[in-house]
Amino acid sequence: MNRHPDQTLWSRAVLLEGQLQPARVTIAGESIGAVAPAARPADGDVDLGALVVMPGIIDTHVHVNEPGRTEWEGWQTATTAAALGGVTTLADMPLNSDPVTTTRGALAQKRAATAGKLRVDCALWGGVIPGNTAELAPMVRDGVRGFKCFLCPSGIDEFPEVGDADLRAAMPVLREAGVPLLVHAELELPLREAARQQVATGDPRDYQVYLHSRPPEWEDAAVAKMIAMCEETGCAVHIVHLSSAGAIGMLRKARARGLPITAETCPHYLCLRAEDVPPGDTAWKCAPPIRGAANREALWAALDEGVIDFVVTDHSPCIPGLKLPEEGDFMRAWGGIASLQLGLASVATEARARGHSVARVSQWMSAGPARLLGLDAGRIAPGARADIVAWNPDENFVVDGARLAHRHPTTPYQGRTLRGTVQHVWLRGTPIVQDRALVGAPTGQLIPS
Repeated sequence: MNRHPDQTLWSRAVLLEGQLQPARVTIAGESIGAVAPAARPADGDVDLGALVVMPGIIDTHVHVNEPGRTEWEGWQTATTAAALGGVTTLADMPLNSDPVTTTRGALAQKRAATAGKLRVDCALWGGVIPGNTAELAPMVRDGVRGFKCFLCPSGIDEFPEVGDADLRAAMPVLREAGVPLLVHAELELPLREAARQQVATGDPRDYQVYLHSRPPEWEDAAVAKMIAMCEETGCAVHIVHLSSAGAIGMLRKARARGLPITAETCPHYLCLRAEDVPPGDTAWKCAPPIRGAANREALWAALDEGVIDFVVTDHSPCIPGLKLPEEGDFMRAWGGIASLQLGLASVATEARARGHSVARVSQWMSAGPARLLGLDAGRIAPGARADIVAWNPDENFVVDGARLAHRHPTTPYQGRTLRGTVQHVWLRGTPIVQDRALVGAPTGQLIPS
C-alpha cells in the first residue's frame, strides 16, 4: 500500500453516487484520477475486499486549544486522533486556545503553532467578540473560513458573549466577505420556578439538576433571535451543536423562506441520553446539555429530513481535573466532550440501528461539513481530492479511553460497544493510516495553505 503515482484501490463497497458498489478508484497525485465499476480487482490494485471506501470525514467543530492550553489538547494529539478516526479535514474553533483567535495577530500565532504537527488538513475559524469588528475582514483575507460567537458566557473570560449591537456591526461585514457566522445558540433566560427550585436545592451530582439549569427554551430563544438577525442582515448563519428539538420547526420555516441558515448536531446528542447519565459522571457534561430520549429521536428525524444539515463532534476536551471527577459536581465541572476519534463509529452505530445507510452517514459527516467550509470535497469522483477512508462497518469494538489518541482519556463513551473500525486513510492521495496505525510523517496542511 505504499504510495505511487497511479495507485488504484478496489473494493466491493465503494460509495459512488449514493450507492455501495464494486469499483476501482485510481489516485493520481493528490486527486482522484478515475473511478470505474469493476467486479474484481486488476493486477496491481490495492484489494480492500469488502471494506467501505468513501470520502474522508470532515469535522468542522473541534477545539484543539493550541497555543496556550496545549495541556488540554494540541495539534499533534488532536490530528492523530482525527486520522485514526477517519477524519481527513478538521476545522478548529477560536477558543479555548490562548490567545483566542479574534485578531490577526492571534491568528498568526495559531498558524505558527501548527508547523510540522498536522496529521490531517485543518481550517481555522475566527471569533466575533465585542469590539473586534475591524479585525474580521482582514482575518478572512488571512484564510479564516468563518466566525463563531456566543450568545451566552463561553466559559473563557477572553471570549465574551455578543449582544445585538455587536451582531449588527459584525454580520454585514461577514455577509460582504461571503463567510458564515457560527453561533453558540443559548440565551440565559430566567428559569421556571420548578427548575429554579431544583437547581437551587438539588444534589449537584444528579445530572437532572444540571439539565434543568440549561433548559431547551434557552436554545429555542437563541435560534429565534438568530433567524431574525439572519433575515435582517442577510448574513449566512450556522447554528452549532443543536440539542433542542424545540428549535426544529423554526429552522424548517426559516429555510422554507429561503434564509441562509443551517444547523449541525453532534454525536453525543444523537447517541447518548440524559436518562443514562450515571450520578457524578461529569464526562457527560457539555453545553448545551445531552437531553432525553424523545428529544434525541426528534433530532434524528430532523437530520433525516434535512432540517439539520450535518453531524460534527464538538470535540472539547480539558485536563481531567477540570471535570472534578472526585467531586462529580455537574454544576461546577468543565463542560465539553472528547469524541474526535469516535465520531464516525458512534454515528454509524446509531444510524444503522435506525435503518440509515452508509451513504447517509457520509452525507452527514463528509459532504455536509464540506459545504460549510466551502470545500469541493466529500465525494468519490474524478477530480475530487483523494481524501479517502476505508472502514469496516460490521466490526465491533469496546471504547477504552486510555487507548484513544486524544490527549486525555476522559470520555462518556467509556465501555460502550460501537460498530465500525477505520482500517486505512488517505490524505490527498498519501496513506496516513494503514492497518489501523499511523504511517509516515505529518503531511497535513492548513486550508488555505
